[in-house]
Amino acid sequence: MAESAGSGRMSSLHSAWLFVLLVALQFLLHAPLLRLPYFWDEAGYYIPAARDLLLTGSPIPLSTPSNAHPPLVMAYLAFWWRLVGFAPEVTRTAMLVVSAFCLLGVFRLARLVANAEVATAATVLLAVYPVFFAQSSLAHLDVAAAGLTFWGLHACVRERPARAVVWFSLAALAKETAILTPLALIAWEILAPVFGRELSRARGRFVLLLPVLPLAVWYGYHYIRTGIVFGNAEFFRYNVAATLNPVRVLLALAMRLWQTFGYLHLYLLTLATLFAMWKPPLSVAGIDRPRIPVNVQSAFLAVTLAYVVFMSSVGGAVLARYMLPAIPLVIIVWVSTLWRRVAAWRWVIAIVGLAFVAAWFVNPPYGFSPEDNLAYRDYILLHQKAEKFLEARYPMARVMTAWPASDELSRPYLGYVTRPMQVLRIENFSAEQLMATADLRSRFDLALVFSTKYEPPHVLLEHWRLWLELKKRFFDYHLDLPPDIAAQILGGQVIYSETRKGQWIAVIEMERIQEAKAGPFF
Repeated sequence: MAESAGSGRMSSLHSAWLFVLLVALQFLLHAPLLRLPYFWDEAGYYIPAARDLLLTGSPIPLSTPSNAHPPLVMAYLAFWWRLVGFAPEVTRTAMLVVSAFCLLGVFRLARLVANAEVATAATVLLAVYPVFFAQSSLAHLDVAAAGLTFWGLHACVRERPARAVVWFSLAALAKETAILTPLALIAWEILAPVFGRELSRARGRFVLLLPVLPLAVWYGYHYIRTGIVFGNAEFFRYNVAATLNPVRVLLALAMRLWQTFGYLHLYLLTLATLFAMWKPPLSVAGIDRPRIPVNVQSAFLAVTLAYVVFMSSVGGAVLARYMLPAIPLVIIVWVSTLWRRVAAWRWVIAIVGLAFVAAWFVNPPYGFSPEDNLAYRDYILLHQKAEKFLEARYPMARVMTAWPASDELSRPYLGYVTRPMQVLRIENFSAEQLMATADLRSRFDLALVFSTKYEPPHVLLEHWRLWLELKKRFFDYHLDLPPDIAAQILGGQVIYSETRKGQWIAVIEMERIQEAKAGPFF
């Protein structure tokens, strides 16, 4: 697919302008979210790790146990903090630039394998897909790894192996699991002849093994510095050792397939595509609209299957954001199929897009991670208000709580309090944990209890005892006791509580602690 120097310059100029437009649109969509304090895994690992890199120059975090994630995204954040300043709005704006770069990669890839109409529709759908929308401004690794992966796939389709190696290497240094894409492409190159297919006309695809090298160098460096390869012992146990159970893998596989093809109204696009497959291709002047080349679709399928299978086998939390490198590939193929076979395909895309936007605000009728839509904002606002209450009225009190609130109270730079508070950390707010903690009531003055998992008002399968047991055994499920019952167990009284769309938080006072009060809270 050769191109002239002039056309190459025009393409680069067009991409630059499109990137500026995407950054502006992302900023406008996320403007109300830019000042929010850090959330969950941001507060627990990524922000402390990036801050350590900023302050000490060490790519291995010092203030939190290392998870051995490659340091590219943390270094990117540290660069912007050094240049502009350490603040949530700087972090979130920097991540929006990354998400715009990811969207540009999806657009270029879709336009290359299909056309501009398909590319535009697929990019818009991805931008408003709830998981991508929510993750776009959060300081996680997955959007960056996905974006670099799409640029690598674009280089592969254009038969630019050197560029593909660079992009895939950067993707692996953003997040280690991004190495799945070049490995999946190599595996398909080996297996394709068995199915009578050929991934590409070019040979030497094994050059895509090269991105393994920088990742191996990082792990070697991590081992030399820490004595461990794949993160601290608890991280490895939770994400690898405890997940390799055949029953758990099968359950996780079903969940991963749902996340890839049906989660948060994605099923509408999948069902529309399945119905479209029964229709013949549309034709113009007697010529059928073209499909995405079969070899390209096969490559997309290989990457998607690699993520579905691997992410079903490892990862303690079955988070939807881990599938972001695969879901856009599905969206591209589905949109292309609708364009090819359905005359009113734009209306279908519009309906799906509106359903995606609705899912920003309306939580599904099943348990899900709040980071997958604007439920994460509800969590932040609940914690921000409750912890300001604590700091204002009980600045010297000892507070019993669970992670991540323990970090929110003890690390002011996360944006919840202005000075660190004394914290006693427990695992969660299950009956077992609270009864065990009741014996330690002399060690804390207050308890900050909150919903650690979203529970819908009417839980699907709530009466199926086997499903609850499976969740407890394989997916770290527990039931948080409501504040009034927690107060009874701990021997205190609820002095503050608030709820927002299925999430809640409360402060329990163990006894009157007048000496710890700073004055009334306004």
